[in-house]
Amino acid sequence: MTAPADSARSRAGLSLFASPATRYWLLIAPALLLMGVFYIYPIGRVLWMSFTVPTTGLDNYELLATSASIQRMLWTTARISVLTTIFTLLLAYVVAYALVHASPKVQRWMFLGVLVPLWISVLVRAFAWFVLLRREGLINSALMATGVTDSPLSLIWNETGVMIGMVHYMLPLGILPIFSNMRDIDQRCIAAARGLGASRFEAFWRVFLPLSLPGVVGASILVFIFSLGFFVTPALLGGGKTLMIAEYIKVQILEVVRWGVASMLAAVLLIVIGVLLAALSRLVNLRKLFGAG
Repeated sequence: MTAPADSARSRAGLSLFASPATRYWLLIAPALLLMGVFYIYPIGRVLWMSFTVPTTGLDNYELLATSASIQRMLWTTARISVLTTIFTLLLAYVVAYALVHASPKVQRWMFLGVLVPLWISVLVRAFAWFVLLRREGLINSALMATGVTDSPLSLIWNETGVMIGMVHYMLPLGILPIFSNMRDIDQRCIAAARGLGASRFEAFWRVFLPLSLPGVVGASILVFIFSLGFFVTPALLGGGKTLMIAEYIKVQILEVVRWGVASMLAAVLLIVIGVLLAALSRLVNLRKLFGAG
């Protein structure tokens, strides 16, 4: 009696172990463990520190409403991120539109020009813009040599230089989602609009542009989120005069040693990005937008 019962329990255990649900969880368990150790736990620690350092409570978060320097930094971060997103989308849309309508040979060369900056370190690109934009740099020298300006323009150590460097870095991130969406637009829709009497501009404005908006939304998500947390380019081209949130957090940790304030700002940045993604997911299918099915 005991042996058959043990055998039945053993078979039941094996069948449970061999069930699809069990195999699924066993397969993803290592990934979940790694995510918990290296992602969820550190984020949890940051959130915990924002409420407990130096004292337990909401003192750090009260600075959002009382500290003029933090409010100014947050406004600077938001303004530069929005402007960078707008300029990047305008340029990216033009380049993506040209890519879609270019011949295969020209398209290959254009793609090379888009992708090469992605393979170059952001630090190298920031230093390159530093050389180009400084008062004795190539751009100011060319402007004065051609008589466009009488004196060097202030193109560095201000928001102008920061946005130039950031837009240059973000362009590939804006071009690729827009191009991917434009490539899937059925050109017969444009031909049909033209056949019904629409001008070239009307066909673009009323047919092509609305169909390409999902790609624009996807590009705006990528560019804006990357812009919010940008560090190297604002630090080099801003010269300490244009503080964005990432550099401000660095100052709080390494120079002022206010871990609670730094953790609070990091938590705010994380929450803002999460809220933005949640809100946008109500408007567009983010999984489909970024090619996840």
